[in-house]
Formats: sequence, C-alpha cells, structure tokens
Amino acid sequence: MTLKEHKPHKKHADLKRPAAGNFGRNEWAILGAPCDTVKALADRIIESLSANYTCAYADAAHNDEAAELPGRLASGAALEYIDCTSHAALSCKTPLNPFKMRAAFAEADLVLINGNHHQAKRQVIIIDERKKASLQKRVAQLTDVSLIILADRDSEVFDFVKSTVPDWRDLPVYQLDETDKIIGFFENALKAAKPRLNGLVLAGGKSERMGFDKGAVNWFDKEQRYHMADMLKPFCEEVFISCREDQQGRLDSQYPALADTFTGLGPYGGILSALRESPDRAWLVVASDLPLLSEKTLQHLVDHRQVSAIATAYQVTSDSFPEPLITIWEPKSYPVLLSFLAQGYSCPRKVLINSNISLLPAPFPEELTNVNTPEEFEALKAVLHQKITV
Repeated sequence: MTLKEHKPHKKHADLKRPAAGNFGRNEWAILGAPCDTVKALADRIIESLSANYTCAYADAAHNDEAAELPGRLASGAALEYIDCTSHAALSCKTPLNPFKMRAAFAEADLVLINGNHHQAKRQVIIIDERKKASLQKRVAQLTDVSLIILADRDSEVFDFVKSTVPDWRDLPVYQLDETDKIIGFFENALKAAKPRLNGLVLAGGKSERMGFDKGAVNWFDKEQRYHMADMLKPFCEEVFISCREDQQGRLDSQYPALADTFTGLGPYGGILSALRESPDRAWLVVASDLPLLSEKTLQHLVDHRQVSAIATAYQVTSDSFPEPLITIWEPKSYPVLLSFLAQGYSCPRKVLINSNISLLPAPFPEELTNVNTPEEFEALKAVLHQKITV
C-alpha cells in the first residue's frame, strides 16, 4: 500500500450522536425582547404544555439578583442538594458545560431558553423596538429561526432580520398576545418531533436454563425470533434481531441483525446496542420467548405510548413491577440506561422502577408469559395446543 493509499487513522470511535443542541433535542432560544417578556411568554407556553410534555427552562441571573453563593456553597461545598416540600433544588459551584447540560436536560421534551443569555439550536425572534440593538448584536445566533413574534400591532420585521433570515416570509408570524397560536406552534413542533419507532427482538441470550436456543423454537411454523419480528413490522419502521456477534452468520438474511456492542449484559446490552445504533429512534423491544404475545397487546402498547416518559411498559400482574422486555424505550432512556450501568446496574427493570415511565395495566396479562425452563416450555406447549384445538 502506497502512502497515498494509506487510510487515515481514526483516533476515536465513529459514534452516532443524538440530535441535541446545547440543552436538549427540542430547544428554542427566545430573544429580541426584555427578559421579563421572555419569561412571561415561557411561563404561558410551559403552563399549557407541561401536562403532556416534560418542559424545561434555562436562563441566567441578572445584575440586580443576589450574586453571593447560596447556602453551603459559600462555605466551600461544590454541590448542595435541598429536598423541599414542593420541589428539589440542586446548586453547583462550577458552571455546567454543554456536556453536563445535555445530561441534566436529557429527559426534557421541550427546552425554552432566554436567548438574551444563552444560545440554542433553534430560535424564536420577538420584534421589539426596545431590544432592537441587542438583537442586532446577536444576528450570528439566528441560525435556525422557526417563529417570529411581533411585540406590538405596529411592529415590522427589522431589515437586518430579513437579510439574516432569507426565508422569513415563509415563517409563521404572530402577535405577542396571540397566545393560543404561539402555544399551538410549539405543540405542533413537538408532535412532529415524536421519535420514530423501530422494533427489536431480543434473541442474543444463551438460553442456559432452557438448554437449547429459545429463539429457534418453532411455535408458529417458523423460528420464534422471526415470528416475533414479523409481528413487530406493522408497528415499526425497521425491525432488527438483537443477537450476539457469533450468531449473525446463522440468522436468516431476510431479517436485519443488530449485534450486541455492549457485551456480557444480557437484554440490557441489547437495548443499549440498539440505542447506540440509532439514538434518535424509539425502540419497541420484545423478548423472543413470549409465545402467547399477540398483535392486540402490541397495538395497545403503541396506542398508549407516552413520549414524555423514558419508556412505556406493562405492569406484571404477579408483582406489580414493570415488564422491561415488552417495552417502548424512548431515545431519552439512553443516557438513563448508561447512568445506571455506570453505577454498576444492568437490570432494565430496576431502571424502569426508578425512572419516569408510563406504566400500563396489561390488557391480556397471560400474553406476557415467558419461557425460560423446560418445565415452562412443556406447560406453554399445552396452553398453545389447547388454544389451537378450541
């Protein structure tokens, strides 16, 4: 190989990054008006949308606000946590960089930002003569303007905005007092940003308790992993078979395989590997050893999916705990799962129990029955035989 043909050295792994801005996936900086106006507008939007979406707000302290360190930070503490009656407060002495900020805001569906102090991936401009000069200084921040708001009936879009935002005529333009229209804009944007759904059949286990590959069992005229994948297809854009790397060559090429990149973690590794592959997709994850599962149970789960939670799961009737292996894991679950792993936990059920999830009663609880042992296998064979002959 000549020097010219030599492939460039890659210093870091080629990872797919979530489509987040400085704070979150769906973030807008509101700028062009006094801070009180920005805060009041953010209050109205958040108050309307917080029932269905996890909302967050970012701002900065002003000169007239207390500049002294609060509480024990003044004594030298790096962090101070206060558990209040109505909320919790966590103060830190060191400013958060974008990496820590995205982690802190990871579960937010909507982040509104005071653009007078912070930048964001998308922007909302308020045309207000009082802040014209301030807005003009920030034209470099107008990278993706989504909405223009007129502070007064007589307001006109500034010439420097027109030249900076060439498609400004195609953008919605509302009056500041047209609250319903402004809220409707954000509501429609969040609906449009609903993560698309992929399917994942967990079939990478070694089936040690069973003694043979559970995913290869032929319950319905084909191997169970393929039966499950076919069942997921009507609900998902893409469906993958989760497997170990050594299994890939043995799987039917008609079914895309997704090999574990988090190895030795069982189902946890399969879920993380899927989110690593497509971090902006939600994943409908099912175990391959659920022979009684039907489309009606999957349909119910998809119909009641709650994107504001990190996951939508069924409650297991026997112990009231969530069932992690027939669950929709939202993109926002990725950093949550990683944080549990960093603390030494690899149980997906523990993540669900200790996180913000939507927990549904199973409409047909018997369909959540899984098969792990030869005894359970024989019992399920009898149940299925009875269903077929009735």
